[in-house]
Amino acid sequence: MSINLFQAIILGLFASLSSMPGLGGTSIGNYTLGRPLIGGLICGIVLGDIPTGIMVGAAMQVVYIALVTPGGTVSADVRAVSYIGIPLAMIALKSYGLDPASAEGTALATSFGTMVGTIGTVLFYGTATMNLVWQHMGWAWVDKREYDKLPLVDYVLPWISHICFSLIPTVIMCMAGEPVVNLIKEKLPMDGIPMKTLFTVGIPMKTLFTVGALLPCVGIAILLKQIVRNVLDFVPYLTGFTLAASMGVNLVASTVIAGMFAILIYKLKMLELRKPAAAASSAAAENGWDDDEEDI
Repeated sequence: MSINLFQAIILGLFASLSSMPGLGGTSIGNYTLGRPLIGGLICGIVLGDIPTGIMVGAAMQVVYIALVTPGGTVSADVRAVSYIGIPLAMIALKSYGLDPASAEGTALATSFGTMVGTIGTVLFYGTATMNLVWQHMGWAWVDKREYDKLPLVDYVLPWISHICFSLIPTVIMCMAGEPVVNLIKEKLPMDGIPMKTLFTVGIPMKTLFTVGALLPCVGIAILLKQIVRNVLDFVPYLTGFTLAASMGVNLVASTVIAGMFAILIYKLKMLELRKPAAAASSAAAENGWDDDEEDI
């Protein structure tokens, strides 16, 4: 698999769009297009291998499933993960001949995504820094009462930042992806070729697979830390794993079961909230007065 210039430019445009948090009222930009799950589908369409793109995107989404940007601070840039990491991971999987649905394929994909995501933070802060220039220009126009120029600050000038720190880096890294992956494959083959030292050439790749296999656990652990409030919250969570392990339930069936649990939990929460109101109404009836009589 290779990426031509036209495909790289399309991926760069999507990377630029996904770097805009407020695009379409936050419904199109970073919170949707920037997610690896959506990026995997788009990369699969652009590169002509939709199943591989979706599986790689799903694997990377688990790692960053609980990623938030408090105060504009990011530990990894999912825009780079989605439109640089996923294409490079797809090339690497094809180069090594790995099945993207296998444990080795998932580990390799998540490793590539994590490496690119960490580097992508430089692009994120570069975009934010350049946008400060346009903001200062906007304040200067406000001081001069040149309000007709303000739309440039919102809709035109930021595109320069996104082209410099999203489109161009994405095109360069995607175009250079195949030679880099081939170099990695040459220097770090899958099979362990004995060397004159205590190590083998295959050990670095095995280490990469081991670390990559643990990365989804980090994403799930962060998510649990945010949503688990008491021990009982683990019941539906562990039930899903039990069903998947014992009955082979696929993702669609697991989603339906999760929806059932959500409805049941919601109903139980509503019953708990109604208990105090029902108790107060019962106490009022026992005292021999009701709200209507009191109002009269």
